[in-house]
Amino acid sequence: MHTVGAFEAKTHLSKLLERVAKGERFTIEKHGVPVAALEPVRASKREPAADIIAALKQFRVGKRIGNLSIREMIEEGRR
Repeated sequence: MHTVGAFEAKTHLSKLLERVAKGERFTIEKHGVPVAALEPVRASKREPAADIIAALKQFRVGKRIGNLSIREMIEEGRR
């Protein structure tokens, strides 16, 4: 991890961000004391919303509690 001063980070932020985008990490110091870290954002492992909705709809099929279906429980909760 590289170290840069706060003034240098402010002055060359766009160049630092380009390097961070390529995977480098930086510690930003103020008067020799580390105050911040500049590092790449971790890749999101989120599933697309459409896939999650489809999985939930598939899960609902045929699920019952006693004599009530999920749809009947939803309607009961709206009353």
